[in-house]
This record gives sequence, structure tokens and C-alpha cells, in this order.
Amino acid sequence: MKAYFGRRYMLSASHRLHSEHLSAEQNRATYGKCNNPHGHGHNYFLEIVVGGPLDEVTGMVCDLVELDACVRREVIEVFDHTNLNLHEDFRDLVPTTENFNIVVHRRLTAAFPLAYGSAEIASVRIEETSNNSFEFPVPAPGTAQGFGKGSAA
Repeated sequence: MKAYFGRRYMLSASHRLHSEHLSAEQNRATYGKCNNPHGHGHNYFLEIVVGGPLDEVTGMVCDLVELDACVRREVIEVFDHTNLNLHEDFRDLVPTTENFNIVVHRRLTAAFPLAYGSAEIASVRIEETSNNSFEFPVPAPGTAQGFGKGSAA
């Protein structure tokens, strides 16, 4: 039986939405106030959903302490209180929350199997503001994934 477990985390980071492929005018038109040369910050709420079979002994999808350690090592310690624009993961990416979400998903997916056997990262959802959230990958309709409020534009 496959089950899903969601856990929330928080970190603070700043960024400036700016593409080197756009002119100054195009950047302002595309990103608006988020193109401020001084950047701006968010308190990001991350929801990590792990899926896998329930362990017959513990009844859990994964060890919560180990999941917390993985997220802390791969995400919180790397990005908390930093400027995303200056991070190597965003060297060729605009640090939109959509791209941040994909970066976090890739980092956790790469690190997670080493510690958790058959459990896997099912999805990562990042809430940028109370009105904006992004999820990757998007769960298929009718699955047990999709904890939380869902995405809003």
C-alpha cells in the first residue's frame, strides 16, 4: 500500500526577478515591482510530500527525523537568509518561485533515495505569499497528493 506524508518547513530568502535575456523595459513590464534593483524578500513555506509503502514495523512512510535532517541539509541550510540570485543553482535561472520549487525538488530527489529506500519525494509545494503557491510536479487528478490549500494566482 502506497501512502503519502506531508511536512511543512519555513525559510526566508530574497530575490530579484530579472532576466538577462530581456531589456530593462521588458524586465519592468514582465516582473513589475519584483524587478526592483535592490530585490525583495519572502518568508517561504515549503511542503514536502513523500510517498511510499508503509513500513510494516513503524507504520510510517519514512522516518520523520531523517526527513527533517535531509530538508535542513539540502534546503534550509543552503537557502535560508540568502539572496537566491547569488546562489549557484540560479546562475542560469531567474529565481522565480516556480524555478525555486524545481530546484528544491531536484535537490531533495537527489538526496532522498540515499536515506529512505523505497520512499520518494512525491511533490514540493512552495507558498510564496498567502495568495501565491507553486507545486512541482503537479499531482495527477484523483491522487492522494495535494496537501494544503492548492495553488492560487
